Amino acid sequence: MSDAVSDQLAHVVREHAGRLAASLIHVTGDFATAEDLVQDAVLAALRHWPAEGIPSRPDAWLFIVARRRALDMLRREQTYLTKLAQLQWPVQPEPDERLQLIFTCCHPALPRQAQIALTLRVVCGLTTAQTARAFLVHEATMAQRITRAKQKITQAAIPYRVPADDELGPRLSEVLAVIYLLFNEGYLSTAERAQAHDLVDDAEWLASLLDQLMPTEPEVAGLLALIRLHRARAAARFDADGNLVQLQYQDRSLWDSEAIEQAVRVLTRAAGQRRPGPYQLQAAIVACHAEAGRWEDTDWEQIVLLYDMLLHLESSPVTRLHRTIALRYRSGPEAAMVELDLLASDLDHYHLYHATRADLLRDLGDTDAACSADRRALELTDNPAEQAVLQARIACAQRKESAR
Repeated sequence: MSDAVSDQLAHVVREHAGRLAASLIHVTGDFATAEDLVQDAVLAALRHWPAEGIPSRPDAWLFIVARRRALDMLRREQTYLTKLAQLQWPVQPEPDERLQLIFTCCHPALPRQAQIALTLRVVCGLTTAQTARAFLVHEATMAQRITRAKQKITQAAIPYRVPADDELGPRLSEVLAVIYLLFNEGYLSTAERAQAHDLVDDAEWLASLLDQLMPTEPEVAGLLALIRLHRARAAARFDADGNLVQLQYQDRSLWDSEAIEQAVRVLTRAAGQRRPGPYQLQAAIVACHAEAGRWEDTDWEQIVLLYDMLLHLESSPVTRLHRTIALRYRSGPEAAMVELDLLASDLDHYHLYHATRADLLRDLGDTDAACSADRRALELTDNPAEQAVLQARIACAQRKESAR
């Protein structure tokens, strides 16, 4: 199966699986049962569709398969007759059940990381391994969190619905985190493909839907602006051979200037409410890059300042790493290396930490140590585009060594 066909199948399945899960949760009243039914239907689709083609009504096809499984289950229960009447096609869908299901999973009765992890795994379709990498934890640890979260939803009988207005606030930060991490996984995947357009599409759609639902929440608009600013340079991120092009080498004439202007207007609307937050600040950082006509015009002083503000609101080792990268261009590699060394214990298993270290070591003239750092980064990433960049850097260092 070609990558294009595989991506198409994955997109169609993911598009309808969330809606199917929402309908089945509404009918069965049980999160775990609904998830099992969805997984059965998805596996059946992946077996049949490559040979038979994608049906004209993928949603109906998946529902029929899930319905058959549900009927087998319900025949063994006393509630069979009542539930059977509810399991008729079509179930009346909500405008987008995925958003409802995201709010269901992001219930304050669950620990914050469990809320986000469960949603990414079940609603957004990421694998347990991808979800674990998003949190920089081991896959087994993430699997346990997800299992406990599903059990808690069932045991606590957490209702399936969009919360009332006065309930939205306690869940909003987790919902935003889900959409943000979904976008990150699509924009530069941790799996064995460079990027996943369907995940990026889903993330922007959900952010846009949430912005319509909560138009006075500046962080929602900030996240929407952030996603659109990144998407505006999509045409320049990979070359004709599919190789990742780093920001400083991108052809900026390929960037979508109209999309950048529209995203900046969304960000300006958010900033006008004078309630700054992490997504608005991240969007402002990307806007600094997007509005620079050349790499040399980048306002590194402003970017470092924005990172300082971001760290004041929401400190994390990864954010400190990105500030260190900006500091390299504002203050030089020596200052950046001092900051980077402070992150060694937190980010030793994060590939971008070692890739950044390799860049700084090259700037400082230690090519052997830089090559070792690149090798360590290569061990820690499964993304083929990132692997290609690291392999090219290692090969270049080896050629220079051989030429000595």
